[in-house]
Amino acid sequence: MVPTRILEIPVSVTPADAIRSFRTVCESRGWEMHRVEETRVVNRWAIIMPLTRSARVLGMVIDDEDAGGLSLRSWSFVPGSAGRVSMVSFEVPYEMSSEEWFGIFSEWCSILPRCPWKWSFWERSMIGYFIPEFRRSRIAFRNEGVDVSSWAGSVEVD
Repeated sequence: MVPTRILEIPVSVTPADAIRSFRTVCESRGWEMHRVEETRVVNRWAIIMPLTRSARVLGMVIDDEDAGGLSLRSWSFVPGSAGRVSMVSFEVPYEMSSEEWFGIFSEWCSILPRCPWKWSFWERSMIGYFIPEFRRSRIAFRNEGVDVSSWAGSVEVD
């Protein structure tokens, strides 16, 4: 088992889009991979009491020796009474250089169908305008070296 670090980020894209983009990045590098499906326990708040639910997790695990241990898992959950928040969880091996990881992460961000750290006004209003996931997302992308003031993808969300 390779020692890894876990990077969990709230994103505005669906789990399927996150996995599809990750698969595209891995295929462009010629890496072998396999799909995983799991469940994860998430909490949904009803007034003041958390309700525990399970969420379906989609994932891709790299089998290639160059990036052995690298994986992405993604799931969605409803934090309140409406709307959904998607999460991505990267498992990055410590053996991977920071330059290589930044290249993979930047490429993944750039081919997503929309800006992963921005939600529309309607989405934020439905989920809960002031939940901390919106800020956590921007901070996590900034900490990984992504310029959050500009996005080089295909579609921008207002």
